[in-house]
Amino acid sequence: MERIAVSTDQAPAAIGPYSQAVVAGGFVFCSGTAGIDPRTGEIPAGIEEQTRLALRNLDAVLASAGASMSTLVKTTIFYRNLADFATINEIYARYMPDPPPARSAPGGVELPRGLLISIEAIATVITG
Repeated sequence: MERIAVSTDQAPAAIGPYSQAVVAGGFVFCSGTAGIDPRTGEIPAGIEEQTRLALRNLDAVLASAGASMSTLVKTTIFYRNLADFATINEIYARYMPDPPPARSAPGGVELPRGLLISIEAIATVITG
C-alpha cells in the first residue's frame, strides 16, 4: 500500500519527525493539529482561540490531502484543562458535519510548548 505524506504551509509545520498527515488506503491520517498561527508560529492565549486555530489548521491539512471536514470519520481531542471541555465542545460542534465523526477526548494532557489543545483526525479522501 502506498503512503503519501501531506504538507501545507496553511497549517503549522511539523515540529518533529512526523508528517502533518499521511494518505493511505483511501484515508487521511492527520497528526495532532494545534492552535498555532501558521503564519507567525505564535500560540494565542486562551482555549477559545487555540481551539478555533486548531480546527482551521485541521481543515487546511485535510484540504491539502484531498479531504475535508465533511469526510471526517474519527477525531481525538487532547486538551490540558478538564474545566475547558464545555468551551472546546461548543466551538468544535460548529465545525463538525452532520452526522459528526466518532470522537475521543482525553483531558489533563500535558502538551508541548504550553499548548492547551491538539486535535488529530482520520478522514476519507474525496473521490470523484
